[in-house]
Amino acid sequence: MVFAGDFRNGVTFEMDNGVYRIVDFQHVKPGKGAAFVRTKLKNVITGNSLEKTFNPSEKFEEAQITIQEMQYLYNDGSNYSFMETTTFEQIELPKSKLVDVLPYLKDNMNLKVLSHKGNVFGVEPPTFVELEVIYTEPGIKGSTSTGTTKPAKVETGATFNVPLFVEIGNKIKIDTRTAEYMERA
Repeated sequence: MVFAGDFRNGVTFEMDNGVYRIVDFQHVKPGKGAAFVRTKLKNVITGNSLEKTFNPSEKFEEAQITIQEMQYLYNDGSNYSFMETTTFEQIELPKSKLVDVLPYLKDNMNLKVLSHKGNVFGVEPPTFVELEVIYTEPGIKGSTSTGTTKPAKVETGATFNVPLFVEIGNKIKIDTRTAEYMERA
């Protein structure tokens, strides 16, 4: 059991026949009246988001989430295939379950596949991913200290903003939590 007063980002719990993950929370203690917890929740099965306020003493059943380390194998056009790294079991997931991961997805990449009671609801990429720049405009000499950026298309087809000194063929490190350039790899 988890109390609403113990809510933190990432906590997953069952409520109203659904499984919800806390995206954001705020403990509020007004000058007058009882304290409460304001949250932004995401239904991990349907992907819907909602904002809800709780009494800190409310109790909820904590959801049992299974996390499996899997390796991305290939895309057959409609589904993406993943292999469990120890048992070599394979599963296929539709593109709709991978929307947040697609900009970082490379062949043979290890990811975490999240499921609840056998129902896969999400895939988490590594925190940092190295990607090769396949297209970007040439930088302007002498403008390295201004902090300005330019768009760069990477091997996965996604586009990220990078500093002016990054060129075609460079490998860059991207933070998958913020989708921001970190450094050249």
